[in-house]
Amino acid sequence: MDIQQIKETPIWQLYEKGRNYHRMTGVYTDTDRNYRMYNGNQWEGAKLGDVEPVQKNFIKPIVKYKVSVIHDNLYAINYSSQNYENQSFRKQAERYCDLLNGYMARVWEQQKMDYKGRRVTKDAAINDEGIMYVNFDNEKMQPVHEIVKKNDIYYGNENDDEIQNQPYILIRKRMPVVNAIELAHSLGCEGKDEFIIGDNDTFEESGEAAKLEVDDMVTVVYKMYKKKGSVHYSVATRWVELVKDTDLGISLYPIAHFVWEEKEGSARGEGEVRYLIPNQIEVNRTEVRRVLTVKYQAYPQKIVDTSKVVNPNALNTVGGIIKTHGQAVDDVHKVVGTLPPAQMSPDVKQLQEDLIQVTRDLAGAGDTATGQVNPESASGRAILAVQQASQAPMTEQKESYKNFIEDLAKIDLEYLVAYSVDGVNMEETVADPMTGEETIQVVNVPQTALQQLQATVKIDVTPKGVYDRFAQEQTMENFLLQGFFNAQRVAEFEAYVKALPDDSVAPKMRLEEVIENIKEEQKKIALIDAQAQMMRQRAQQFLMGDPDGQAQQIADAQMMTYQEYSTVQDLIITQQGITITEQGVSLAHEASANAEQDELIALILEGGI
Repeated sequence: MDIQQIKETPIWQLYEKGRNYHRMTGVYTDTDRNYRMYNGNQWEGAKLGDVEPVQKNFIKPIVKYKVSVIHDNLYAINYSSQNYENQSFRKQAERYCDLLNGYMARVWEQQKMDYKGRRVTKDAAINDEGIMYVNFDNEKMQPVHEIVKKNDIYYGNENDDEIQNQPYILIRKRMPVVNAIELAHSLGCEGKDEFIIGDNDTFEESGEAAKLEVDDMVTVVYKMYKKKGSVHYSVATRWVELVKDTDLGISLYPIAHFVWEEKEGSARGEGEVRYLIPNQIEVNRTEVRRVLTVKYQAYPQKIVDTSKVVNPNALNTVGGIIKTHGQAVDDVHKVVGTLPPAQMSPDVKQLQEDLIQVTRDLAGAGDTATGQVNPESASGRAILAVQQASQAPMTEQKESYKNFIEDLAKIDLEYLVAYSVDGVNMEETVADPMTGEETIQVVNVPQTALQQLQATVKIDVTPKGVYDRFAQEQTMENFLLQGFFNAQRVAEFEAYVKALPDDSVAPKMRLEEVIENIKEEQKKIALIDAQAQMMRQRAQQFLMGDPDGQAQQIADAQMMTYQEYSTVQDLIITQQGITITEQGVSLAHEASANAEQDELIALILEGGI
């Protein structure tokens, strides 16, 4: 069958509609321009003649600063169970949520989500929105996160900013033809290899480098839509349907997007760069004019009597030899002269500097905001206060990014619940109650338990900027001086920490960890006290016993000690005037693993007893 005799796939027809909309609204051209201006290729398409392009790129530092403001926070996923009806499940649910939090933290670390999140934020600042698509790896039993460029996503309703309300979503990918054929074969699509052909369809690619390809590539389009509350997907090239309609088994579109600033009536929003471009162009033009003025002052225009100068072109060469028709050296100035160049007003430089500074200030990236102040003339608290005030206009972006992380965490959980038929292996850290030694054990959390959790997501935000760290250190020092780290004040300390807002400069999450550590230490102390009391009672019973029986008990205790411990650690217990030392005591406070009951036989007395 000839390719002219087959129809384009329905997915491709939707894709063409999306492409036409993007062309009409200038999405592709805006993307190219925004990234060019950010990267410093700011004279593209301008007619300069023989003038060298000169620029002062203030767009990049503004964007870098604003991205860093958002990522000067730590974003931690915190799942919690909403199953309040089943009270018997509550305690188990807390454990499962802790396991889930640790599991997701490790997955995100392995997939370098901090780095990917920063890239998404930069995309949003430069080009209106940052997007991440979530797939699921059935072998590793974990979600996989993939960055998608604005040019490569097409919404069924471009006027609705709520992703989950979209009638359908398309994602465009460029794939080597060989890989596309392999994908088709793996999914049972045989006999259509000749219709999976390469193309030069790179106009929609983001960035100039992406428009140049080495391998034979083909465009592959993923379609997602919702049917009866469940997300379905299919995959196709222009002529071949690679994946037929398939139920993903989840209710959320596996798409999270971060819009830099909302735009009324648009799903795309507006970024930071597009409104900086006019000022950037004017600054660059002014810089070129200043350069030309300096050049003309160094090399002023010349006036020459060509009838008396043999080689007038030599006048444009530094150190060139001027040949004349019978003119003496003293007479050369009579046939060669220069025009005084026009002087540029100092207001030009001032205007340029003012334009840069005003643009930075209006963008919220002035000297104060970026920390370019003399630390000797201002205290750390003062600098922190000024910076926090200057960053207030970015509250909207911070909140949007937090929502973006929350959306990803919800999608990840949905995937995990849907595909964990055999449960999910999660790691749990277990501490020995006596020694404090920690070991890691693997716990299989069954699918039914994950479903039963009815988990919701909360994102904990902890500032980590330079001056935020200063404030945190000051806070911790104040707590120490006021005695809040004392076990006797733990209840008061805990009440205070609970009252802190989630985005407080004070390290709320770390303080909660400190409180938990204090409580754990209290438990250990109480356990030691109880064991010490029991040892005193056993010691008295031992001293009042039969001497022959004592010898046998000692031998038995020694044997148990050698079996249970490869080494005997020093233990000193001082309480109520009774001191038991290494010279006088061998302690065995755990029963053998093979023993039927737990008994404590650990007193070997020497010298005078």
